[in-house]
Amino acid sequence: MKRKMRSKQKEIVHVSEVRVRFVETDPLGIVWHGNYIQYFEDGREAFGRKHGISYLDQKEHGFATPIVKSSTDHKLPLRYGDVATIKTIYVDTPAAKMVFRYEIYNQNQQLVCTGETIQVFVDKIGEGDLSLNIPPFFMEWKQKVGLLDE
Repeated sequence: MKRKMRSKQKEIVHVSEVRVRFVETDPLGIVWHGNYIQYFEDGREAFGRKHGISYLDQKEHGFATPIVKSSTDHKLPLRYGDVATIKTIYVDTPAAKMVFRYEIYNQNQQLVCTGETIQVFVDKIGEGDLSLNIPPFFMEWKQKVGLLDE
């Protein structure tokens, strides 16, 4: 049975918050650029827990999803003590991968960073082979969240 992609809903969004810790800042008190990737992961993990597709869910089905590409675009700095809002956006694709986009805002609702990560499915049970087809559990998840027609 072949499933068609819906044209209505192509993205699923989750919003979470993180407080900037002292250890994440440089000597000027601003967040070191490499820590934004960690904030992306914080948002992705919160997304996964909320929508039932966490790393533990993937592991339970015998898969891991390593990141094969990441990008960031810095606009404004975050500083120690700031509370940042992470908007994590799952972007649907017909390929066997997970694409997430991110928007990070400061407490004044100013956009400070955007980015994207791409993850692929790797079989944890065998040799760690790349899955060229969407795993059944992920197709079921897409259907459950309304990304596929019945």
